[in-house]
Amino acid sequence: MGKRVFFKFVSEPKNDQLKSIVGLACVAQAIADGHEVSVFFAASGTRLLSQGYIDVLDQEMGSDSKMVSEMMEKIVTKATVYCSFASVKATLGLSEGDGGLLVADDQIEWSGPPGVMFLATNSDVQLTY
Repeated sequence: MGKRVFFKFVSEPKNDQLKSIVGLACVAQAIADGHEVSVFFAASGTRLLSQGYIDVLDQEMGSDSKMVSEMMEKIVTKATVYCSFASVKATLGLSEGDGGLLVADDQIEWSGPPGVMFLATNSDVQLTY
């Protein structure tokens, strides 16, 4: 039986690219294992919702690699994605409706601390990157 797994990305991925890649790989694995996965991107972790930054992480894995892009595609189509719009504005300079994220605005559960607390207290496992 699958578990409810909550991942939270809040760290600045530029400070530790490999940690971010490992975190995304764990999300993709949890999905592949059949768990109910929720992912919350907040603070500088919202940078992971930028295709430009995902391209940088792909390059980190090799000049022709699309590994990180493929993981993100799985995540945005198979997990429930939560995000702080204030963090998107502060980190990426995007406003609602700009269409600059990997996920369409209407496919994101927009929240802040209330959403984080709900996910943390209603999950079986929590991982933070």
